Amino acid sequence: TMYGLLLEGLRNFVKENYGEDMWHFLVRKANLEVKSFSTHEVYSETIIPRMVDTASKNLNIDAETLIYANGAYFVSYLSQFGYDGIMRVLGRNLRDFLNGLDNLHEYLRMSYKKLKPPSFFCMNESSTGITLQYRTRRQGYTPYVQGMITEIGKIFYQTKITITIISLEETSEMTNCIMRLHFSNLGFKKLQDDFPVRSEVFFEVFPFNIVFNRGLVISEVGDGMLNALPDIVGKMVNEAFLLNRPMIPFTWDAVMLHTNNVFEIMAIQKMDEKDLEAIRLLMEEKKRKGSSGGTSQENYKKSLSSISGALRLRGQMKYMEGWDAIVFLGTPQLQDVDTMQKAGLFVNDLSMHDSSRDMVLAGEQQQAELKLALQQQEEKSKRFQEALKKLDEERKRSDELLYQMIPKQVADKIRTDGSSANTCSTFEDATVQFSDVCGFKDIANLITPTQVVALLNTIYACFDELTEKHRVYKVETVNDVYMVASGIPTVTKYHAAIMAEMAMEMVAAVASIVD
Repeated sequence: TMYGLLLEGLRNFVKENYGEDMWHFLVRKANLEVKSFSTHEVYSETIIPRMVDTASKNLNIDAETLIYANGAYFVSYLSQFGYDGIMRVLGRNLRDFLNGLDNLHEYLRMSYKKLKPPSFFCMNESSTGITLQYRTRRQGYTPYVQGMITEIGKIFYQTKITITIISLEETSEMTNCIMRLHFSNLGFKKLQDDFPVRSEVFFEVFPFNIVFNRGLVISEVGDGMLNALPDIVGKMVNEAFLLNRPMIPFTWDAVMLHTNNVFEIMAIQKMDEKDLEAIRLLMEEKKRKGSSGGTSQENYKKSLSSISGALRLRGQMKYMEGWDAIVFLGTPQLQDVDTMQKAGLFVNDLSMHDSSRDMVLAGEQQQAELKLALQQQEEKSKRFQEALKKLDEERKRSDELLYQMIPKQVADKIRTDGSSANTCSTFEDATVQFSDVCGFKDIANLITPTQVVALLNTIYACFDELTEKHRVYKVETVNDVYMVASGIPTVTKYHAAIMAEMAMEMVAAVASIVD
């Protein structure tokens, strides 16, 4: 599934570049049941590929070109929702922005709880650009990412970016793309010697840090971590914790390759028996089918996210050259006081130098406010969906009235081309029938005007059903004269025979009308 934000971005992209009528035309061609989307609702992931394929065929534009243009457009579209603010402050320059792409998705996950974002990693960097690794569980979105990155460089950093695809591997489980971003990397500079900090100060500033060596053995932890997990020192970090994010194996080499990413880990010791059993079965399945890709990362992360009582920490993995070890600089993810109590922590265990304490104490009030805001948003979304449904019904009524005045094929062509002159066609042969009611004037003199109208309505209702049955086109009705044509606009060599059958059934239908 995917959120409606992406789908609404596609809808607005088509509307702004090709018109609203083209969007409705493509929706009909793609056989979609919905024509607009709610940004916070989830929809099928097949919608965008279907729409892109349909648009590519009907607009005569290469699919990758469309996807690239849609990705570039999506950057400005996000500004309508206020996301341009976070994108502007994510990095002082382009290289900092690229290094913090995963942090942007972490920010979006606050609003989109079911978001399963891609992963970005800057593999190497120079003054002429950056080599970026892009990984996602979706296929076909590499041009989309290229368009977004190029547009972000142009809008927010006034930087022209040229992208070269180095390698691209797509499977049913994962897309792995290595791309080189060529640009003037003004933010690149060699690291300078840091001001030395004593270890006791370091551990006081980061009470929830974890230090582990190349063998993944935990050698030191901060005081806060020691209070929460007293016997954690000496254990294997990948056995004491589960790695929830990023989507990599919990090994030394994998962590070293992704030190720019935000890491999220969960303490196994704080899980109850039910959660532990579920994790044990999942890990066994992953080990058994890991080589063949039988267990998906999506299912793995879904299982982890369903665990409510575990101690979660989020932070950075930092290699300490002097220690030849990696230190995890983490912060507990505590939503409220109840979460803190389940984790076995107290307020004084949290760092004074970050917002951990404030977030926990404010969580109670924020949770109530967010719940109320969510309910209000859901009510607005429901009313909006009802309005869209009514609009769709009115559009259908409008279509029915339009099709009564002009042929359906002609009406659809006018909507697509936008010009009535392009709908003109020449037909070599066709059959036209004129019919009128015998003695209509005499009949009209004997009955009231209301009865005359009722009589004509009854007759024409019968005739209209026959036009649908024989697929002929009703040209017009004047008084008691009924004019129909066969062979236009739908060409058929049997137009004369069809019209003859139509005429015979019209006579029979009129004879059955009760005076």
